[in-house]
Amino acid sequence: MCFGVLLSPCYGKIATIPIKDSDRIYEWEPLFTIRREDGSYEIVQTSLSGRIESIEVQEGETVIPGMVLAYVKEDLFVTGSD
Repeated sequence: MCFGVLLSPCYGKIATIPIKDSDRIYEWEPLFTIRREDGSYEIVQTSLSGRIESIEVQEGETVIPGMVLAYVKEDLFVTGSD
C-alpha cells in the first residue's frame, strides 16, 4: 500500500473542499481551493489517483506552504496519463 500526501502550495485560507473522507479521487481532479492572501485562488490537484484516507483541514482554515491538506491511499495501477 502506498500513501500520498497533499500539501498546500501557498499561504491562504481554504475556500472549498469538494471531497470527503473515503472519496475516490482521480488524477488532476480539483481537490481544494485556496484563497491566497492577494485574493486570487489556487486550485489544488494531484497526479495521484486513489482513495482519500483523511482530510486534515477545514473550510476557512488558514494554511501555509507545505502544510498537509490530506492523505491519499494510492492506486497501484497505471491510469494512462503522462
